[in-house]
Amino acid sequence: MVRLKDIAARAGVSVMTVSKALRDGVDVSPITKARIRLLAEQMGYLPDSSAQGLRNRRTKLFGVVVSSLANPIFIRIMLAFQERAFELGYDLLGAYSLNQPEREEACIRRLLSRRVDGLFVSPVYRLAREVSIYKELLARRIPTVLLGHTTEFCQGFVNVESDDAQAGYEVTRHLLELGHRRIAFLAGPPATPWSQERFQGYQRALRERGLEADDKLVFQGGRTVEDGRKAGAQILSEGLRATAVQAINDLVAVGCAEVFLARGLRIPQDISLAGFGNTMISEHFKVPLTSVNQPKHRLGCAAMDCMLRILNRQPVESRRLSAELVIRDSSGTAPAAPPFQRLVTPNE
Repeated sequence: MVRLKDIAARAGVSVMTVSKALRDGVDVSPITKARIRLLAEQMGYLPDSSAQGLRNRRTKLFGVVVSSLANPIFIRIMLAFQERAFELGYDLLGAYSLNQPEREEACIRRLLSRRVDGLFVSPVYRLAREVSIYKELLARRIPTVLLGHTTEFCQGFVNVESDDAQAGYEVTRHLLELGHRRIAFLAGPPATPWSQERFQGYQRALRERGLEADDKLVFQGGRTVEDGRKAGAQILSEGLRATAVQAINDLVAVGCAEVFLARGLRIPQDISLAGFGNTMISEHFKVPLTSVNQPKHRLGCAAMDCMLRILNRQPVESRRLSAELVIRDSSGTAPAAPPFQRLVTPNE
């Protein structure tokens, strides 16, 4: 490994001069700096980032806590982080909470033990009014940006979020414009503000048409494909006269669609379906899904911009970004009659 004293010997200067030149010190002439930097590059010198961190109290590390990269939303956000972090000379340390509060706290503490310069956290939402680890982050003034909505236990942090209320509204309005009046809603976990906002948008669109949300058409949809399958089976077993289904995300929509197709329903001729997230599965499903394109990459860039402003002690505000409805083959004109008379049993 090439050391500073090796460069100093080759350049015929002191180790201190080499150190100052590589740190762009003001008391070293431009000609000397250029010569020393060229020698360092030719000799393959790599700076010791840990030693630099001790000098300037920066580790050039960001910690990121998300539920899991199995959630396709976070793949694009992480890509934005990687691009910006590389430009800025930072590295990322990732950890996965798996939506478990205890694991989330353990992940945050491990990252803090690595002396990260800042934290990006997608909260594990719960109904608690206070959560100790979030209180601690605020008390210690750890630079933190939340990836998602704030709620009571995580108030006080800068956050970036998509406008889920408006996006949920746009999905329902689209289905209403196609003539649907009985639209089933597959909700997400009740403690999550993004699920609450999407449902609020659904309710607002119905009210504008003089309709009220029917409790019989609201189901717990969960988060996953398997959750969607269960919700789809429940819709069919209860014989509801829905002509469209609005799912909380694309994975739930796909699971529900699989059940409908297996039972002989045609999408969208018999029943329309819409997801949320515009993930890859929505575009490439056997019936491409109408969905909401969340600004995933822009959310990642906005979060990094917020972090840099915090680190540089500049004024910073939370960001709320709009989302866009993407209309595909899974949503169509409402059928003249509810589709359930076309159902076949799984064994037919």
